[in-house]
Amino acid sequence: MSAFVIQRPRITPISLNIEAIALGTYLVRDAFGGVMRYYTSILHLDALWYVPDGIAMLCLVQFVVHCILRNRSILALLVLAQVMLSLVLSYIMLGTGNAAISSFKMMLPIFVGFCFCDSSLGSYKKLLAVIAATFYLSVIGVVLTKFFLMPWVGFKYESFGAVREAGRLWWAYGGDDQRLMGFAADNTMAAFFILASFAITSIRKSTTWCILFGGIAIYAIRLTTSKTTMIVLVLYLLLLLFVRMLPEKSRFPAIRGIALWSFAAILLPFFMIVLASGTAAVPHSTMFSILDRINNSWQLPFVYMSQLMPIGLVTGCGAGCFNYPQKLFSPLAAYWVPVDNFYIGTYLMFGLPFVAFMVMVFRATFAATDVYKLTLIFVVNLFTITVLNYGPASGLLIIALSFSEVFSKRLSAKDKTIDLVVASRPRPLHAVRIEGGLRKLGGDMPRPA
Repeated sequence: MSAFVIQRPRITPISLNIEAIALGTYLVRDAFGGVMRYYTSILHLDALWYVPDGIAMLCLVQFVVHCILRNRSILALLVLAQVMLSLVLSYIMLGTGNAAISSFKMMLPIFVGFCFCDSSLGSYKKLLAVIAATFYLSVIGVVLTKFFLMPWVGFKYESFGAVREAGRLWWAYGGDDQRLMGFAADNTMAAFFILASFAITSIRKSTTWCILFGGIAIYAIRLTTSKTTMIVLVLYLLLLLFVRMLPEKSRFPAIRGIALWSFAAILLPFFMIVLASGTAAVPHSTMFSILDRINNSWQLPFVYMSQLMPIGLVTGCGAGCFNYPQKLFSPLAAYWVPVDNFYIGTYLMFGLPFVAFMVMVFRATFAATDVYKLTLIFVVNLFTITVLNYGPASGLLIIALSFSEVFSKRLSAKDKTIDLVVASRPRPLHAVRIEGGLRKLGGDMPRPA
């Protein structure tokens, strides 16, 4: 009697990278924010706007499971505790439930970014395709709005009881140039998405492509009149060309060195305050914008903080203070000041614990091996000199992604065994989910750019 073996078909497990899905949905929503707000409102599909936030809630759970429980990162636990504490302070400071809810929603993207801690962005091929498409469409959108008036310009909508404007037509000081926003909700974010998506996409592209589309991107950003973004993009292109002229073995150390030196930009506002504080800002002049930041945006929040919550100068005044939740939902809206710097704005919310966190991020950058994260560190450190970058959500998410190495398993393991290690070997470059050694990394591990 013959034996029959029943062979069941093998089921291939489907790998769902929830962090990549969240980043992709946030990016599509925000890069095309003007379009999305307009059409979701007129079609009565406003709930679709909050789909990325729902996915981000899952990433919060994944952050707890992966970074805190699996990686056993004490820093991840402390960061989560600090964010929760800041939400309590936010409710006390801002005084309304809507402000606290808005502050919680504002902080969700950081957990999406942190979930990339053990991943190389180059291994998410479909996500990279979405980012590349975002670059091309963002450029096209800005150019189109130079010749056509889009229906979402000036469109107003209601969110949590507050009236907001999805798109607004501005003119730059000192000329007749319109501040065009393309498909995004404002000109600064249109410029940022062109900058960030170009920086990520350029890593895999040839030098010819970088020069050609870099020039097109500079032209598009010029149309948005975002001077900071244009300066950052020009500097990035020059450094990209410089790095690619180096010998192959010298390129990655150069990229890491550039990323590390970019943290010096954090101190630039303080030097500007020392050198130019009190200098009168002449309206419609070239220097008006930066002098207004020096005299008002970077200093007044600390004056108001000392009056409203003196201890906040050390502990921070909670998530959302001196940010859009305070402007839109708090009785303290009269004290709101546009804080046009990411590091100053974040310090106001989180205080000295944020300084300690940034020290750890700087330390982790020495061990970072992902070219994408190192590139984004350079971009965001320079871009956020004059931009808070908490809204739209994708801006904050990209910052968190670039800092995510601080929660990696490698770093956590190193911290636990550093006293036991006598000598350490050089760590080879690697990318998550890739097997077979360096020779097979050609497609997934980007060449230094």
